[in-house]
Amino acid sequence: MTVSPTSGFMSFLRINYGAHDNADHHINNKTKQFHQIVRTQIAKDIEVLFAYAKLPSPLLDACQYVMTGQGKLVRPLLVASAFASVNDDRWQNEAQPISPDISETMTQGNTANPLLENLLENDSDYDMARRAALAVELLHTYSLVHDDLPCMDDDALRRGQPTAHIVFTEATALLAGDVLQTLAFEVLTAELPTFAPFDAAIASQLLAVFAPRARRMVSGQTLDLNAEANPDIAQSQLEAVHRDKTGALIEAAMLMGGICAGATAQARMALQECAQHIGLAFQVQDDILDVTTSTDTLGKPAGSDEKLDKSTYVKLMGVEQATSYAQSLFNDGRAAILRELSGSKDTNALLALIEWLWSRKK
Repeated sequence: MTVSPTSGFMSFLRINYGAHDNADHHINNKTKQFHQIVRTQIAKDIEVLFAYAKLPSPLLDACQYVMTGQGKLVRPLLVASAFASVNDDRWQNEAQPISPDISETMTQGNTANPLLENLLENDSDYDMARRAALAVELLHTYSLVHDDLPCMDDDALRRGQPTAHIVFTEATALLAGDVLQTLAFEVLTAELPTFAPFDAAIASQLLAVFAPRARRMVSGQTLDLNAEANPDIAQSQLEAVHRDKTGALIEAAMLMGGICAGATAQARMALQECAQHIGLAFQVQDDILDVTTSTDTLGKPAGSDEKLDKSTYVKLMGVEQATSYAQSLFNDGRAAILRELSGSKDTNALLALIEWLWSRKK
């Protein structure tokens, strides 16, 4: 059975991000609703994937445990928001002038432009975006499970709950990370019962983007470990670490969402440029939150960077300067999108997500 294209964030995109309402309170509620719909869809799709995979216990139990925690789901949200923003931009660029009556109805949120309906009607494109959202979250979660292991950061808390190797065993946690990594690639072409058949052309493009950035993420982790032994690391070296460790998967998420929506070459360049700024900003924020936010709020041990003597932006430039640097990176990310894609933070899902990321507290 194929999920109807009117389900999930697809239907929400039709009604809301295709209709332009400049009331700030409405936009805030709209963004929250969009994010909640994406989270709900991801939760359902994770269940479908694990039913398909038929993993033995305790491997299945560990995978379900780490994939159903209270994560922010930033990377799936980036996929969905890029998909939504590129689709909306195509509507803006291709739509013909419409009558004042239809325009007023759209502004009130009662219907969407018929061309936008047509752009979003392809089950396969939408379901490829669902696959991409799953892929990036699976890969990200695998990296967290391995990062928490005793041989790495040896953390006991993640996403507000005990880490996998604490709840299960170190061997089970290791294998859970391994299988999540393999599923991240398999999901792009698997015959899943609630998905349209995969689109081979889109899948090949997704893999071409995803695979090298998965490799870069692991390389970045190695560079991060190497940096722990270097107390005098320069900012350029620290940025090189995090452009791979954190930024690579954020790049993948935004590009994969754009690809599923049929982004032009120029739009993909804008998405990549934005992702490079946002990926770095995200890491700077993490460094700041590690020293300014409580463990209860973070959902992981606060102060762990200092405990492990990690090289951080706070250590390098202090909280105030690091905050200013993060803000400048977010501004550069917004500018990259605005140069190529239509809309504003009031009408563009990706710009709204960037605003949400800038204001995050965990």
